[in-house]
Amino acid sequence: MRIDSHQHFWDLAAVDYFWMPKDHPVLSRNYLPADLWPIYERNLFDGSVVVQAAHNDAEADWLLQLATEEAKILGVVAWVDLQSPGLGHRLDRLQKHPKFKGIRHLVHDEPDVDWLLRPGVIEGLKELARRGIPYDLLLKPPHLPVAIEAMERVPDLRCVIDHIAKPYIAKGEIEPWLTGMRTLAQIPTMHVKLSGMITEAQIPGWKPADLAPYVQHVLELFSPQRCMFGSDWPVCLLAGTWKEVLAAFTQACGPIPMEQRAELVGETAQRFYRL
Repeated sequence: MRIDSHQHFWDLAAVDYFWMPKDHPVLSRNYLPADLWPIYERNLFDGSVVVQAAHNDAEADWLLQLATEEAKILGVVAWVDLQSPGLGHRLDRLQKHPKFKGIRHLVHDEPDVDWLLRPGVIEGLKELARRGIPYDLLLKPPHLPVAIEAMERVPDLRCVIDHIAKPYIAKGEIEPWLTGMRTLAQIPTMHVKLSGMITEAQIPGWKPADLAPYVQHVLELFSPQRCMFGSDWPVCLLAGTWKEVLAAFTQACGPIPMEQRAELVGETAQRFYRL
């Protein structure tokens, strides 16, 4: 099975665009399954994991309803308020849906760089670990030391780093991103999504070669068994098409055995999200 592990569907009537201007020329319209399924058919992908892009319960409920109607939505990574006294009840409700597969918070948008270390957040992460619910880490390089400390406090939590932690590709900077990723790679439960990279490169003018050093480091540190492809569609449209994302990913990975490519484009995601 070939899986796009990082994907958003946005319905302007259902989603609060708290982080993107409503008049943005690319992202100011609805993006729904009908826009994506023909792309999957042309590129022989079987389905996707949809990741919530707003901090509200309504979007999570909407995405799970959409997943009920759409067979190609293999799983939904939703948002919850990790610090809420009602977290357990909310997770009880989400876990009743067979396509609920994980939780994400937009950590990199929090003004407090140490947000992950807040006592309420740590307790929420411990609850996810207790229930076996994986967590998508949405980070930038300054958050990597914080993520390392958070994982020391919640060692049993299965995590995946979205967008390879958004290194500063446009600047060509490797450090301190690489040092942080090297430490996180030592955690057996930590995974990485090879996603969201072209929007961190020069726009316009990025090339697959710009991504290659970062991708090669990630593959060496984590191995294909803990890495997965993600398109970050439709956000990727700010810099390129879904097909261009796949082509850039393929070129940045370089020549690899077919069994390792199978891990990257499906098997790792299947294991991590228990699809």
